[in-house]
Amino acid sequence: MKALAARRHHRLAPVVLLLLALLVTGGVYALLAPSPASADTASVQDIETGEKLFQANCATCHGPDAEGSDTVPSLVGVGAAAVDFQVSTGRMPMQASGPQAIEKPAQMDAEQTSQLAAYVASLGAGPAIPTDEMVDASKGDPALGASVFRTNCAMCHNAIGAGGALSEGKFAPALLDVEPRNIYQAMLTGPQSMPVFNDANITPEEKRDVIAYLAEQHDGSAGGLTLGSLGPVSEGLWVWVVGMGLLVGAAVWIGAKSS
Repeated sequence: MKALAARRHHRLAPVVLLLLALLVTGGVYALLAPSPASADTASVQDIETGEKLFQANCATCHGPDAEGSDTVPSLVGVGAAAVDFQVSTGRMPMQASGPQAIEKPAQMDAEQTSQLAAYVASLGAGPAIPTDEMVDASKGDPALGASVFRTNCAMCHNAIGAGGALSEGKFAPALLDVEPRNIYQAMLTGPQSMPVFNDANITPEEKRDVIAYLAEQHDGSAGGLTLGSLGPVSEGLWVWVVGMGLLVGAAVWIGAKSS
């Protein structure tokens, strides 16, 4: 015991304890942290074709090595999911500079998009394209998805995903007609002004729940007219302008008849 007590007061004891603490912390993190998404498995031919597509359509802005510039982001390590989202929705390649890339008809078909995604994924591991099961709304819980959506998404996209305005000419797009795969990929990669919701922030199951919730909103409102789905502001305006207007008009009409 005396020997142990003497070692505790040794001048190197704090350093040893610090190293042990760092080792334990690193070990616990390695066990509990979500595993990073890896690049999709693709054939060599797909990657080579994807590289040709990249050089022809993307290298002008992102550079021949996809390393970007001061104004254009690097694509090394963004993964296949980011490429599939941007290209399949027509946001990339961009037609003109602006506050944000606008959705438009895709310039590449599904096979070309897959090949381009395979090439970018080969440059560095990143989020992979989600599987059909991961975006299957029928396997999600809309009630749980509503809670997750209200907490993380509603402040920009509106409570039911109808979209909304942001600052500096940007906007959060409506989500009611967006493909489930792209909704998942947007959460996973955080395009443009959107934050990244990785699997540690919102689990894959919760992402599927959000998709299930938005699928229910797409089916339409059970409460009648949506009034643009803008929430209590539009509903209150309707009540005061139309409802109260009708009541005032009725009161004036009754007064005129009685006199």
